[in-house]
This record gives sequence, structure tokens and C-alpha cells, in this order.
Amino acid sequence: MTVKGVLFDFSGTLFHAEPTQSWLRAALSDTETHVDEGEFARLVRLLDGAGALPGGTAPRAVPAHLAEAWARRDESAELHRAAYVGLARQVPLPRPELYEALYARHMEPAAWRPYPDAADVLGELRRRGVRTAVVSNIGWDLRPVFRAHGLDGDVDAYVLSYEHGVQKPRPRLFHVACDALGLAPGDTLMVGDDRRADAGAGAIGCAVHLVDKVPPAERPDALRSVLDLVG
Repeated sequence: MTVKGVLFDFSGTLFHAEPTQSWLRAALSDTETHVDEGEFARLVRLLDGAGALPGGTAPRAVPAHLAEAWARRDESAELHRAAYVGLARQVPLPRPELYEALYARHMEPAAWRPYPDAADVLGELRRRGVRTAVVSNIGWDLRPVFRAHGLDGDVDAYVLSYEHGVQKPRPRLFHVACDALGLAPGDTLMVGDDRRADAGAGAIGCAVHLVDKVPPAERPDALRSVLDLVG
């Protein structure tokens, strides 16, 4: 197989969400809310358990009234907001405006950190003439994150689930991505961290390469293996 294009997942693959601690601190600062360190640590534990941070840990349990929104959360901006704000509301916070502040914070470029090798790998693929797309299950526009971190110039296309009303691993999103690059699935490699969602690209004939979703400091160079796969 000659790889002519690479599809990358976003969260857990090219970027990693900030820790719950800094996510909560940012929202507290934005709303001018003060809590002592003991209460802060308690809220971090509860928000983690609720799975309220998009890109963070999965919820330990999804309340019944949020089950449908959670299952379809990346099909629209409205469902994404309903699911994650709803999960956050399982945790009593000191001010009601904190729920929207938390949701708004996770969409800011400062809330995301690229993996250490992401820029070099995307740049090298560009130099080799390999086309790239970001294919993400997401409920908001991540393009500003790439622009803010200087990576947008090495991405040829963005295929975001909420813009198409369909989530990975459904084949249609991968077909849209291949079409956006002008490539057949058999000429395309999907790189992601989710064995269910991202590996779904294999059903349409893409090769699949998985990386571990861990903090950037623990995964400094896993993306470099992509360069070996494209030759």
C-alpha cells in the first residue's frame, strides 16, 4: 500500500485536553469565583467522575435523562452542549454561571496542548506531498485551535462530525474525509487513539494506526511512526 493521505483524529491523537485542574481554575477565574483549596480538590474529583470535561475522562455513569444526548453528542453543537453541560450539572458548583464558563473554556485554544511531535510530523508529511485531514467526533469548530498553535498550514481538510451529523465509526465520515483529499480509502491511513471510533476507517478500506491517549509528556514521539508507514 502506498499512503497518499493521512487522516488524523484530534483529541488524544494530535492534541490533548488540559487537566481538569486548570480547566476548573480558568472557569473560576473567568467568573471571579473563589473556593478554598480543599473545596477546589473536591470539585475536581467530582467533575472528573462525572466526565464533564470534553476530551477528558469518560463519565463513570451517564444519567438516564442524558443518555440520548450522550450517545449522539457529536452529531450537533446542541447535543454536545446538552451532554457536557448536563454532566457538569451533576456536580453542585458555587455559582450557576460556572457551568457555561466550563463549557466555553474547553473550546479555547489555551485549553488544548499539541503532542510534542505533532508539528514536525504534519510538516514532514506536507514536505513529502502527503495530504492530511483532521477527522474528529466533536461538537464545535476546532480550526481556531490549530491556527492558534501554528498547525493549520499543514492540514488540508477538516471533517468534523457535528458539521455532517454523523459520528465515527460510521463509514460516511471517513468517506467524506477521503473525498475531501481526493483520495481512495485504499490510499489513506487513519491515525487515532480510539479502537472503536477510529478503527472504523478500516471498514471502508483505510489502513489504521492507533496511538495511546496519554498526556503529552508521556508520549513525546509516538506520531513519528506515521512517517515510517507512509514511506
